[in-house]
Amino acid sequence: MFRNPLTDAIVALVVLLVIFGPKRLPMLGRSLGEGIKEFRESISGKSSHDAEDSPALITAQASGSPTPAATPTQASPEQ
Repeated sequence: MFRNPLTDAIVALVVLLVIFGPKRLPMLGRSLGEGIKEFRESISGKSSHDAEDSPALITAQASGSPTPAATPTQASPEQ
């Protein structure tokens, strides 16, 4: 009638271990975690790259100078 969820989890882990083996199981867990992370980022609209600011950008913002992306670029000699 009532099943123990801990027993179900242990059985599932044993089955996964038998099917994939001990060498591939960590790789599968890592890829599953990355997939969940990307899914959450796509849902929220945020990216892990948004939180990371480059040191040049932080310095430019602190000094009040324009950001590196806003400065004009020099023409390359190939053009």
